[in-house]
Amino acid sequence: MGLSDTEGFAPQWLSLREDADAEARATEPPALLGGHGALVADLGCGTGAMGRWLVPRLPGPGRWLLIDRDPALLARAERGVAAPARTLRADLAALDPSDLDGVTLVTASALLDLLTGEQAVHLARTVVRLGCPALFALTVSGRVEFSPTDPWDEAFAAAFDAHQRRGGRLGPDAAPLMAGVLRGSGRRVRCFPSPWRLGPRHPGLTEAWLRGWVGAAVEQDPALPGRAYLERRSRAHAEGRLRAIVHHTDLLALPPRAAERGGDSAGPRPARG
Repeated sequence: MGLSDTEGFAPQWLSLREDADAEARATEPPALLGGHGALVADLGCGTGAMGRWLVPRLPGPGRWLLIDRDPALLARAERGVAAPARTLRADLAALDPSDLDGVTLVTASALLDLLTGEQAVHLARTVVRLGCPALFALTVSGRVEFSPTDPWDEAFAAAFDAHQRRGGRLGPDAAPLMAGVLRGSGRRVRCFPSPWRLGPRHPGLTEAWLRGWVGAAVEQDPALPGRAYLERRSRAHAEGRLRAIVHHTDLLALPPRAAERGGDSAGPRPARG
């Protein structure tokens, strides 16, 4: 699997979700980054939505290193980010700290839940070795709240979460695991809620998400009444009654303060383990 698993994410889907992503991302982390951002590495950059959101929130636009496995998405991202940018086509499994030489901020959006535990640990250790902050936005947390509710909501949610964990991927376990690894390496980690709020304000995204969510659940558990459930939910959406809060987590990791490193100013400690 590559940085963004882009075979499953068409540019149309990435564009459809961009506004909801922008509304959901926590606004506190950019303010806590201070002067960081001279060279930003955007992992699994997709169409560049994270850059479009973050550039105006940093002290200066800085320079961007856009990393993805899909050359078409890289080209779109390079055109769309309002800052000097260069691209790197790469897989996460092959990413080395040397690929990120000079990077002062690592960022990614909707990436961590796609990783296996091994890939997440590798990414965390890469961040630690770089010694710079990291901001991982929009990691699913495994909670969906519907209004109105339906008796089958919990069963579909459980099946969807199991589907996300297929092939050893972390799914809703990603943010806790990443936070634990980073804290264990001495990073200061803070987590922020970043929920999608779906409904009449995002009709196209709500419909696409609902069909994909139900479809994944039924793929995981074919015994679920997918057709009937989807018809009920789609009817409520068409009538403007359906609301869904899809919970995500934004994770900010900062290097230890100088005092926490024992006053060592020579650079970050190497990763443990």
